[in-house]
Amino acid sequence: MGGVKMSISCTTPPCYNISPNLLFPPLKSKLSFPYKHTNNFLKINPLFLHSTTLHNNINYFTASSSTILSGNVDDDVLPLVLDSASDPPLIFDGTTRLYISYTCPYAQRVWITRNCKGLQDKIKLVPIDLKNRPTWYKEKVYPENKVPSLEHNNEVRGESLDLMKFIDSNFEGPSLLPDDPAKQKFADVLLSYTNSFQKYVTASFKVEGVNAETHAAFDYIEDALSKFDDGPFFLGQFSLVDIAYVPFIERYNPFLLDVKKFDLTEGRPRLAAWIREMNKIEGYKQTQTDPKLLVESYKKRFLTTL
Repeated sequence: MGGVKMSISCTTPPCYNISPNLLFPPLKSKLSFPYKHTNNFLKINPLFLHSTTLHNNINYFTASSSTILSGNVDDDVLPLVLDSASDPPLIFDGTTRLYISYTCPYAQRVWITRNCKGLQDKIKLVPIDLKNRPTWYKEKVYPENKVPSLEHNNEVRGESLDLMKFIDSNFEGPSLLPDDPAKQKFADVLLSYTNSFQKYVTASFKVEGVNAETHAAFDYIEDALSKFDDGPFFLGQFSLVDIAYVPFIERYNPFLLDVKKFDLTEGRPRLAAWIREMNKIEGYKQTQTDPKLLVESYKKRFLTTL
């Protein structure tokens, strides 16, 4: 298979000895994939998974929910990343496409939603190289030139939270929002808090130590997880709210452990339990990135000015 190869060695670094069961997650595999576009696809074994063995055509359950999250993990394929030298797909040909970056937390939200709805065959992934973007993406697909975006019915939509809700409402598969009005109302509150959560946590990234705002943000999450007692998730059972938060906590957890020696689960048992339960959900695990790469990326982004 042609093109430059990028190797990802999936091993847990020594600094992750703190709360080892709460990381996202311990990694056992080595992944290498071509970075330039071809018409071929690379088949991989389960991507960034726990060490437990998975089999084809399993029905996946959350620990406390009867909602089935089905998938065929061993047969999952990831398309190659498209860059400025890549030809565009046959845009507006009736195919539904989700344009993402494999490393973008906002795109990861929608990718998880697609997986948990069981839409792998209905919504094609089109990964974009954000550092070397194809000009056709802005000119022909999405003028905002951001990911994620969804091409569907000759229209292109954007914004991760909007796309999550759109896919949940307009495609087949298990509903990812409850019918209970009280839970729906709380879902709106939590989804509206996501930007503030990110702001308060990252406020500590460029300063010494961990400030009060960051502690308060994680305390808010801990309290939110106690609202309903019918499961370990924000709304009791797994929902879009969990999907909205998990890509960011996946990144904050190893970064804060490595750089600040701060365990965000210390004194927060509900958050610790939530992380454990999220790591059991196949539709999420298929989207995870090596935490070592996440830490290095965040160091370059946030620590270069210190």
